[in-house]
Amino acid sequence: MSAVFQGPSGGVAPLPRICFAALHVVVRDGYAQAGHSIESPGSAREIEHWIDWQATAGLRRYVDSLGFGVAEAMDTAQRFEIGWPSARRLIELCASLELRNGFVAGAGSDQFDAVGSNTELIDAVAEQAEFITESGGVPVLLPMPRLTATGASEREYVDVYGSIIDQLEGPLFLHWLGEMFHPAMRGYFPGNSLERILARHADKVRGVKLSLLDEEFEVRLRRRIAMRGQIVLTGDDYHFARLLEGQPPARGSRVSGTFELKGRRVAMGDFSHALLGAFDAVAEPAAAALRALGDGDVVRYRELMGPAEALARFIFQPPTRHYKAGLAYHAWLRGLQDNWMLVNREDLARDEAYYRGVASLARRAGTLGDD
Repeated sequence: MSAVFQGPSGGVAPLPRICFAALHVVVRDGYAQAGHSIESPGSAREIEHWIDWQATAGLRRYVDSLGFGVAEAMDTAQRFEIGWPSARRLIELCASLELRNGFVAGAGSDQFDAVGSNTELIDAVAEQAEFITESGGVPVLLPMPRLTATGASEREYVDVYGSIIDQLEGPLFLHWLGEMFHPAMRGYFPGNSLERILARHADKVRGVKLSLLDEEFEVRLRRRIAMRGQIVLTGDDYHFARLLEGQPPARGSRVSGTFELKGRRVAMGDFSHALLGAFDAVAEPAAAALRALGDGDVVRYRELMGPAEALARFIFQPPTRHYKAGLAYHAWLRGLQDNWMLVNREDLARDEAYYRGVASLARRAGTLGDD
């Protein structure tokens, strides 16, 4: 099965950047009785039973209708909590929805309770990536906690990723998730390992999803890898407005041409593309802003994107890893789901003042529809 990025429904102009919205999963009313918590998490099988698949599908159709692709089974979907059974079902769900703007999905090794060697890790990740490709999506190679847990060297990173990629056809993306999103990611991609992997496999690896909240580093990286025709999908929920807008080409810049991903072609330039959890909440103003940018109306782009980014910054405030609570609450305010509970009740990690702030900034950003 092959997905083609056709653009938004209703004849609306496509977005001028490749943009994927990383979306959360909805749980059914009554989940509180399961007794799951961050301190005492439920098993993958128990959690799968409580997912509201209809509402979860509705979120994906909603962002697709606005022109965004879907980023499935990643951190925003609490991938490290739900495990492979629910992740596989989410990927199958995306395939069944025939999303006009396609989907990417996270490939890890969580079909096994544990992997005992790098060889087992390599085969496990490749197996999931192949499943995603066969389902019509583009694999995103998720960070591998085993590598940080074992203190893997730069060379080991290059060898492990290289062995995975050698088994795959492509296209695919890498994912660098910072420790602010997941504490186990401290020290990931040591030395020059990331760029060695990108350079070695430029024919298959179309770029990297970067979730470090470091704007300056992202700009430097995207300029270097653009020389090979690769892109950065920004995961920076604090600075995405400037990163997506980008900068005029520098004198003598050799970055030109177009970037193609499964039938979708966009111009290359000194700007980032996106794979953002923030789009879960700010999809409508972000879509309008990006189309204004595509029309050359930078002033309107900034007017719309500024309040959207302010909302995202608040939702993703430290401890950043609990940002999903703000996304679920926002979707509840919008009427897209019946409650704002999260898997393992991560919603309880935020206090009342946080939720009040989300509601206030959402109104300013115009994300609550007719509210």
